[in-house]
Amino acid sequence: MIGKVTRGQGLPRLLSYLYGPGRRNEHVDPHIVAGFRLPMALEPGLDARGDRDFRHLVGVLNSPFDTLRHTPLPLPIWQCSIRAAPTDRTLSDDEWADIAEEVMHQTGFARRGDDQACRWIAVRHADDHIHLAVVLAREDGRNPNVHRDYYKVADACHIVEERYGLTRTAPADRTAAPRPTRAETELAHRKNWLEPPRTTLRRHVATAAAGAETEDDFFAALEDAGVLVKTRESTRTPGEVTGYAVALPHHTNQEGQPVWFSGGGLAANLTLPKLRHRWSSQHGGNSFDRRFNRGELTAQERTAVYQDAARAAATATWQMRHIQDPVVRADIAAAAADVLHVSAAITGNRGLTAAADFYDRAAREPYGRQPLITPYGANLRTVARALALSEIQGRRGHRPKFTGNLFHLILHLAALIEAIAEFRQLQRRAAQAAAARKAAAQLTSLSRPTPQPRLPTLPRTQPDLMAEQDLARLAALGFPAPLSSHQMNAHPYQSVRPEKLHDSHRRRPSR
Repeated sequence: MIGKVTRGQGLPRLLSYLYGPGRRNEHVDPHIVAGFRLPMALEPGLDARGDRDFRHLVGVLNSPFDTLRHTPLPLPIWQCSIRAAPTDRTLSDDEWADIAEEVMHQTGFARRGDDQACRWIAVRHADDHIHLAVVLAREDGRNPNVHRDYYKVADACHIVEERYGLTRTAPADRTAAPRPTRAETELAHRKNWLEPPRTTLRRHVATAAAGAETEDDFFAALEDAGVLVKTRESTRTPGEVTGYAVALPHHTNQEGQPVWFSGGGLAANLTLPKLRHRWSSQHGGNSFDRRFNRGELTAQERTAVYQDAARAAATATWQMRHIQDPVVRADIAAAAADVLHVSAAITGNRGLTAAADFYDRAAREPYGRQPLITPYGANLRTVARALALSEIQGRRGHRPKFTGNLFHLILHLAALIEAIAEFRQLQRRAAQAAAARKAAAQLTSLSRPTPQPRLPTLPRTQPDLMAEQDLARLAALGFPAPLSSHQMNAHPYQSVRPEKLHDSHRRRPSR
């Protein structure tokens, strides 16, 4: 069961929507199932034209504002939709009424037995959900406490899930990044953008943070990616940067000014203090860092970076499965996100980008906590920085092809994310485990090369066969382990029986 909370200023417009046909005529038989009084006494009647008349209901609900001893809250109307899972049974009006009362009790807006509580109603206009409308003014003239209202609604949902045997939802642990608002989503749709700006900026910031070793590197990487950046200075200590905000050049408000998002507005782990903590704890001076101090990389060195990254991912997988220290595992889980984001930036592949986005939630610690930095996670972060530097080098030429070493790296990343999914499941963090499994499935599908269509076989002439034999001999001479004379003279399309091979080239049995 999911609860979604919004705030507004006036009741008439909200009631018109709740009792209206809906955006797609999906509202059927709207009626009040619960409220601060008996539903029958609150149900709005019809006017002379046969339309709903909300004047009496609005007046009754707004009455506490007349005796409010304090300034009303800026958005005094609280609205919450409570929706059951598609697989749940259809609940009765009495059951929905009990659910609404539980939500009101847990939020503290109308606790059971409190005759001075806020006034409220619950409207049902579909089988699978109800809407709660609450006036944030108590009968005793005080403003109610709205702090942590979303988490209180989640607690109420968990209680009624157990009470009625409904589908269990994961507990709220603040590992999910803030979702784009409805306005942001609709704007992206109207502008024909691939995604809302908040999502794009979160990815840019995460990638820049993964490839940076210092704060200056971070801001330079954002500007290089075409992101607008502004910093916030301390009011107590002039010149001290305490935060930052980012924007996309094409995302502007009605005045033509950029729409800014703070780091915390993108994800809990992307605030400047938390990024600084990570950069200050990084272990530098290893072979990766020394390799890039020489400047321009050769193609062989860039290939070696991908191979080193694959080995590091394989090592991290072993560590996740065999090192029982939860601190080490948490740090590896956080660092794996860096490698994923940078790998997606290198390839420009949308599937890999989606895998990085899926995984993000699994990488974070609950309630915005920072994982302790360990040498195990630092090794993966160094790999991410090395990959980022190889990407900068690659921009002077071409993006690496999505084959060979990159497939090898993605295969090892898929195994690592699978191990992290098992770790999150052992921690009973269902939402994080599901995010990791989804990312691992995406990576596994990407690590399988697309089969090429088979071309029709054409008849070969004798000169063709002689040329193929010459090519086979040339290839054999360049092979790291010399082939036997029998293999060099064999027909290129003739299978070689194992007993005909030289003893030194037979496959050794695995032990």
